[in-house]
Amino acid sequence: MSEKKHVAILGSTGSIGTQALEVIKSHPDRFEVEVLTAQNNADLLIAQALEFNPNCVVIVNEALYSKVKEALAHTDIKVYTGEKALSQVVEMDSIDVVLTALVGYSGLLPTINAINASKQIALANKETLVVAGELVTALAKEKGVNIYPVDSEHSAIFQCLVGEFHNPIEKIILTASGGPFRGKDRSFLESVTKEQALKHPNWDMGAKITIDSASLMNKGLEVIEAKWLFGLKRDQIEVVVHPQSIIHSLIQFEDGSIKAQLGLPDMRLPIQFALSYPDRLKADFPRFDFVKYPNLTFEQPDIETFRNLRLAYEAMDKGGNAPCILNAANEVVVAAFLRDEVGFLEMSDLIAETLDKSTFIHQPSLEDYIESDKMSRIITQELIKSKK
Repeated sequence: MSEKKHVAILGSTGSIGTQALEVIKSHPDRFEVEVLTAQNNADLLIAQALEFNPNCVVIVNEALYSKVKEALAHTDIKVYTGEKALSQVVEMDSIDVVLTALVGYSGLLPTINAINASKQIALANKETLVVAGELVTALAKEKGVNIYPVDSEHSAIFQCLVGEFHNPIEKIILTASGGPFRGKDRSFLESVTKEQALKHPNWDMGAKITIDSASLMNKGLEVIEAKWLFGLKRDQIEVVVHPQSIIHSLIQFEDGSIKAQLGLPDMRLPIQFALSYPDRLKADFPRFDFVKYPNLTFEQPDIETFRNLRLAYEAMDKGGNAPCILNAANEVVVAAFLRDEVGFLEMSDLIAETLDKSTFIHQPSLEDYIESDKMSRIITQELIKSKK
C-alpha cells in the first residue's frame, strides 16, 4: 500500500475543491488533507476544517480572519490570512501535492511558489499556464516537478498518453460541449442574459467558468494550456464540438491511430486520477452505458459567432504576454457581464480592443506578467466605462 499523500487544496470551497474533498473522503487510506484555503466562503471553510482537520487553513479575505480564527480556536488548526499567506503556505514541508483549484489569475503565484518548493502540482487552474506557460513549464522542468492536469479535457489527453509518452503526437482533439448557445447566431446572442448563460447543459461549474464555456473562451484557454502541458504547436491542437460531453478528448498518433478517453461528465474522475497517479483507485462514480447514448455527434466550432476561441488562438500565435492580456481582459469582462454591465457579444469586442491597446512584450519576465495583468485590467475597465 502506498504511503498517504498529504494534499493542499487551494480553493477548497469552490466546485473543484469540494469535489476533491469528496475524493479524499472516499480514500482515507490514500490521502490526508494538509491545507485548505478559501477567498470569501468562511462558513464552508470552517466546516471543511472541522471535518478534515488540516494542519492549517488560509482565509484570503482578511476581514474574515477573526471569524475563522474564533471558530477553530478549540482545535490545533493554524489559521492564516491574506494573499501572501496563500502563496507561502504551499511551501510547507509536510505537503506532497498541491491542488490548484483557484479561479483565474489568482492561481499563478501560489502555483509558482509550490513548484519552487518542489511540490507536485494537480492543476485545475488553467490560467496559470495561459498567463505564463513558458515560465511555469520551464520552472517545473528545472525543479523536477510534475504537473498533473485536472481539466477533464487535459486529463483525457494525459490518460491517453500513459504508456505512449515515447510516441510523438500528430495532433490532439479537444472536445467542447458548445455550451448553452451552440448553434445560435449573433442576433440571438445580442440579447442573452447571464441567467441563460449560466445554464450549462452538461457540467456543474462556478459562474466564471460557466460563462467562459458559453462564450467558448474556456476552450480557447484550454487550447493555450494544452500547448504548454504537452509541448504542441498550433496545427497540432484541434477543437471539435461534441454536445454529449462523453468523449473528453482524443489523441491522434503518427500512424493515424486515435485514442480517446470516455466517461460521463464527472469532475471527480480527473481529480482522483491527478491525485492518485500512477494508480487508478476504485470509485463508485456513475458508469457510462453505450446503449443509453446511441448517438455521439461532432461538429466544427463557429469561431465567427463565438470570437473568443479565435482570439485565443491568435494570442497563442503571437506569444509573449498576449495570452496574459487576453486572460486579464476576459476576467474583467466576465465579471462585468455577471453584473449586467456589458452584453454577451460585447465581451469579445472588449477583449479584442484590450489586446490592441496593451503593450506587447515578446519575452516577458514574471514581473512583466504581473504588470501586464494589472495594466490590461485597467484598460478593459476604462473601455467598459467609456461605452456606458
